[in-house]
Amino acid sequence: MWFQKIINVALQAPVLTVLLLIPYTISAPLIPQDPSQVNTWFNSVVTPSTDRTSSLDLALVTAEAAANVITVSKDGSGDFGTVADAIANVPEGNTLRTIIKIGPGTYFEKITIDQNKPFITLYGSPNAVPTLMYNGTAATFGTYNSATLIVLSDYFVAANIIIANSAPMPDGKRQGAQAVALRTAGDKQAFYNCTIVGYQDTLLDDSGNHFFKDCYVQGTVDFIFGNGKSLYLGTELHVVKDGGVITAQGRESLSDESQGYSFVHCKITGSKKGAYLGRAWKPSPLVVFAYTTMGKVVNSAGWSDNSHPERDKTVFFGEYKCRGPGSSLRKRVKYTKKLDDESAMRFISLDFINATTWLLPVPTL
Repeated sequence: MWFQKIINVALQAPVLTVLLLIPYTISAPLIPQDPSQVNTWFNSVVTPSTDRTSSLDLALVTAEAAANVITVSKDGSGDFGTVADAIANVPEGNTLRTIIKIGPGTYFEKITIDQNKPFITLYGSPNAVPTLMYNGTAATFGTYNSATLIVLSDYFVAANIIIANSAPMPDGKRQGAQAVALRTAGDKQAFYNCTIVGYQDTLLDDSGNHFFKDCYVQGTVDFIFGNGKSLYLGTELHVVKDGGVITAQGRESLSDESQGYSFVHCKITGSKKGAYLGRAWKPSPLVVFAYTTMGKVVNSAGWSDNSHPERDKTVFFGEYKCRGPGSSLRKRVKYTKKLDDESAMRFISLDFINATTWLLPVPTL
């Protein structure tokens, strides 16, 4: 099966150079260009809550002061046998960090973390990563509610987790075949070393500020989509369909600063061909790739206006110092933004998602 393998493992025109018109102040140190320096940079900036009590959100400092750990295990040795039962045990209005440590194995569950349950961490051992799996589709649940894991709460963290939707790849004939693996719709959420697997609409990056580090996202069409504002760092984007589309970011107004995706030091892979970095699903999507290695799978045009030429003037599709055979700007569509050092700054900083007030290091147990 496809998920078992994952577990084991155009127009030619000048590219425009533009500056953002909206003033933007950067306070956090920029992500270094040298990939070998990224982890050192991250560890120096994102330190434990005990070192940053004056700069973090007060509610977060309070929550981290007394963490509660509960366990989930398929063999009966944990506090709970399912992840859903463990989440149900977390009280509404939760104010303390609750770490749900999940034992190895595959948990075939459809899981929702409601908005009134903040400060939850789903943690798997990096040496025995658990899998959360379901086969929900848009035909049964609607696209947004088809996700295996739906997170509506703030201050959520996931580490060392595989999140998969095992519904079959859409064949273009079945109605409602879209199948979301993860829907992230709360604010101030972080994902570390997570594998997110599906086909069409794999990751619904729905709303709020999110951070992904050292993750893996697989899909076919629009496999990262939604209205969130997210920074992806060191994450692999794997395309498994010819003519695929990686992003469908949903911003509708140029003045909206609450949305956008920035991919920094990421890697675009796949044996297929012709994949677009993004399409203009809505009028004003904001997507930037910086310091990213792009394989041959990337379409030389780079981006699609989704057959809406009027959106060529309202999209913000940017690239900055990327590399690899798919990164050539020579045949990019004319509305591609070739960012200079100044205009790229906001996208290679934790300030892009206001993370200095809430982002914490990857948890360890």
